Amino acid sequence: MANVFLSIGSNINREANICSCMQQLRQDFGDVRFSRIYETPAEGFEGEPFLNLVAGFATGLSLEGMRDYLHKLEDSHGRVRCKQKFSPRTLDADLLLYDDLNLQPEQNLPHNDILKYPFVLFPLAEIAPSMLHPVLRLSLASIAAQTTLSSDILKPVEPDCG
Repeated sequence: MANVFLSIGSNINREANICSCMQQLRQDFGDVRFSRIYETPAEGFEGEPFLNLVAGFATGLSLEGMRDYLHKLEDSHGRVRCKQKFSPRTLDADLLLYDDLNLQPEQNLPHNDILKYPFVLFPLAEIAPSMLHPVLRLSLASIAAQTTLSSDILKPVEPDCG
């Protein structure tokens, strides 16, 4: 079994898509830990604010199997893929960590967004503070405490996921 962590976001029908994604992950993987859900401004483009969170769980899926699963999860939520990196999304699910694999830079694992965006780093440190970053070999809590990223953009919200 591998321990994996995902970054999840949506800014189109965001509450329904986030709740549905969380429900699907629980159904498929059982014991899933979720960070709080945060509303954050769109990054890299003008658009509606996102809801973002991080999920962590154990899986028997291979790395490639996990990536395929996430692609299908996004597709099942109406994700339209375009060439533009920054655009509105029904669901964006990125693999942040797969055990302690370091496949940089070829496969972007651990995901660069961990050190780049507050809506990834702080929720990840919230649910896995003692986990070591596979490249930096520092705990996620230490990285979050030392970062120059600001958590001020993170507004905790509580969608009604029934």
